[in-house]
Amino acid sequence: MNEAPRRVLRSTLMGSSPKPTLSRPSCPGCNEPWLRPTQLPGRFRCVNCLQRYELVSQCPGCGTHQTIVRMSHDEDLRCQGCNASMLNVL
Repeated sequence: MNEAPRRVLRSTLMGSSPKPTLSRPSCPGCNEPWLRPTQLPGRFRCVNCLQRYELVSQCPGCGTHQTIVRMSHDEDLRCQGCNASMLNVL
């Protein structure tokens, strides 16, 4: 007898997959991944708590100065020395 091929759902094959994680920077205030750059360079706003931040060149934690070239990337918002946030509340 010819039986119809049985359909297997993709979710059944994958099993219990972990939830996808967001690769967005998290807000220092509410720790949610909703920090977005604004129209001004070096300024950020959290979409969740609506707090505004400014990217500073001198670390508030250890006082080391970071170069502007390194800080041109929005993903790198932490001090290389002490891992403190380089964002200042406005």
